[in-house]
Amino acid sequence: MRFCYDHDLHIHTCLSACSKDPEQTPENILRFAEASGLKRICITDHYWDEAVPGASDWYSPQGYVNLNKAKPLPKSENVRFLFGCEAEQDRFGKLSIPQERYNDFDFIIVSTTHLHRVGLTVSEADVATPKDRARTWVHRLDAVLDTDLPFHKVGLAHLTCRLIAYQDRAAYLETLSMLSDRQMRRLFSKAADLGVGIELNSGALQFTEDEADTVLRPYRIARECGCKFYCGSDAHHLSELGYAKAVLERTIDLLELKEQDKFTV
Repeated sequence: MRFCYDHDLHIHTCLSACSKDPEQTPENILRFAEASGLKRICITDHYWDEAVPGASDWYSPQGYVNLNKAKPLPKSENVRFLFGCEAEQDRFGKLSIPQERYNDFDFIIVSTTHLHRVGLTVSEADVATPKDRARTWVHRLDAVLDTDLPFHKVGLAHLTCRLIAYQDRAAYLETLSMLSDRQMRRLFSKAADLGVGIELNSGALQFTEDEADTVLRPYRIARECGCKFYCGSDAHHLSELGYAKAVLERTIDLLELKEQDKFTV
């Protein structure tokens, strides 16, 4: 059976500093999910815990106290509504979520591809060239997979995110091209063994026909290695929730995903 797009496990609310949309509330998100036939949704606001040193000025206000303002989540008989977060990874591989907070979330997504935050997530040398960016991509993913995490409820966010090289489309595609099949098979075999989810992110999966093979190659290798996938709109505004469906349905078809390829929390 074909992979069914019946969930969205990466949604931001107005509590994320990059949203601040007063309409992007848990109540409105749930209403959209009910109207769209989604069975599971998860809010995953940006998160840097108060107990973890090193937060930037942008991240400092986005601690657990801020995230917890979304609770209690509204309830529905038809939609399972999960409480999650989007954890960051600094340039040394340290995560913004402490171990004592793992049980406070239903789902935890980890960003490894925020290569635009020079000084916080990467050094200038880490992103000097597409070759450096590709090496950093591998190093950061390795670091997460080597961390003691509850991988049964962890997802790896937007692995082909444009923030790999957001100012230069050619450099972005070149970076993805420089990821070797050997390195990706090693990483995704480890990911499959750990049971972590691989995100199909609508923002990270916008590409032309000519770019499809380059952008989809990591996901094809991940599937060959036995990884499981989940969908995430990464929506910061209500309009983005609706737009995600067409992008993700197209990706599901191009990857020829089946229901057995689905990650479930």
